[in-house]
Amino acid sequence: MRRPKTRIAAAPRERFDAAGRRVLLVCVAGGFTTLLDQSVLNTSIPALRESLHAQPAHLQWIVAGYSLAFGLALIPGGRLGDVRGRKWLFVTGLALFTLVSLVSATATAPEVLIAARLLQGVGAGLVNSQMIGTLQDVFDGQLRARALGMYAVTGGLAFALGPPIGGAVLAAAGPEHGWRLTFLLNVPFGLATVALAVRHLPRPRPSARHADLDLVGLLLVAALTLALMLPFVQPPGWTGWLAFVAVAVLLLGALAWWQRRYARSGGHPLIHPALTRSAPYALGTVTAMAQFGSSLAAGLVLTMFLQDGLGLSPMGAALVALPSAVAMGVASALAWRVVQRFGRRTVTAGMTGSALVMLASGLVAHWAPAAVLPWLLALLQLFGGASIGVMGATNQAYVLRHAPAEAAGVSGAILQMAQRIAAAVAVSALSGVYLRQTAGGGDHRSAYLATSVVCAAVAALAVLASVFAGRRAAREATGEPVAVSRGRTAVR
Repeated sequence: MRRPKTRIAAAPRERFDAAGRRVLLVCVAGGFTTLLDQSVLNTSIPALRESLHAQPAHLQWIVAGYSLAFGLALIPGGRLGDVRGRKWLFVTGLALFTLVSLVSATATAPEVLIAARLLQGVGAGLVNSQMIGTLQDVFDGQLRARALGMYAVTGGLAFALGPPIGGAVLAAAGPEHGWRLTFLLNVPFGLATVALAVRHLPRPRPSARHADLDLVGLLLVAALTLALMLPFVQPPGWTGWLAFVAVAVLLLGALAWWQRRYARSGGHPLIHPALTRSAPYALGTVTAMAQFGSSLAAGLVLTMFLQDGLGLSPMGAALVALPSAVAMGVASALAWRVVQRFGRRTVTAGMTGSALVMLASGLVAHWAPAAVLPWLLALLQLFGGASIGVMGATNQAYVLRHAPAEAAGVSGAILQMAQRIAAAVAVSALSGVYLRQTAGGGDHRSAYLATSVVCAAVAALAVLASVFAGRRAAREATGEPVAVSRGRTAVR
């Protein structure tokens, strides 16, 4: 007679207390406000271009400059928050973001809007660096993982909901005033979140430490990003391309040398050397960079193709993107169930689906009849949103789990900075390719196919990085010797 199996009771799920829920609400609201901005703007690009008579280079800076400034502000903001306290830096950053949104809404020249977008990015980076630090300060263990996961899901939803919201605003107000109203959307969200932050964020904790900002490292990262962006903003000849490649290689070498030197001197380098020695963390960050950059670029180019190439209204373009938002929300909510069953393979599968959707979108756009093309693209957006929804927060959780203990405090900010810099490069590159191929009556379908193939290739890079990250994590979990930092055990 077989003995009955003994059930092991699952560990009770921790719950946020009232104060924790209020802190989480403030952080989620701040993240939604600052992360919604860029995806809403994508729908407004054609209207903005006509209103301000903007050139392709202007549009690239308007879109990519925000991500660039956002990424570069994260680490200094986090370090200042460690020393000065996070509450008032959060409020200051959000107030700057909200105020400059008014400047963006009233801009009459593309140069003014570019400058405003850079300042908005600084404010957004300051806000998000304090949110990451606050969540790590307030919550521990399971609650911290859940809080960071909710922050990641909020970012994904803001990215997906932006086009439908932007399309609705443009449909209601018309192209001339609609793109300005998309910036004004930030104001009520920003003011409400500032009021909540003043009331509910924890009081600043005094610290005797000195802020160690590694300004040289920050400048080298900024210069390297610009060296990768500028050839696409102002395309040079072959000699110019070779010069930019040589400069980028030199800057990358200088950055690696400086980070080692700064760490040996007792400072806190911008990119902690231990992070690069953890293969699962480094490969997971590459996965996140390729996913975020390719997704943002694909979304922007799709919006321009639908409006400029197919002649859809902003609302029509938004409706094509709406299935992505719905699928991403549902998939994000159910992702934990999928992860429980399939583990880290969820990230690889989701990224594979995203790459295939990008490639299929380009092929469909090139060959399908115009009458059915919006419906086919909307269907593909449904699958694409589900793919990103199931892997976005999951990948972040795995990446941060493999951050070495000595660099755990900056690992989240480094991950987000890397994603934002990847987005700046990808958006400037892919939008530049599309805008220049379609200038003067060029074929929009061929241009969209070309950019979709490139986006799919970048997403395929994320798939490879995810596969290798999973293998390294599995080796660590089974105790096989690998060249990574000591003391870290992966959870498969």
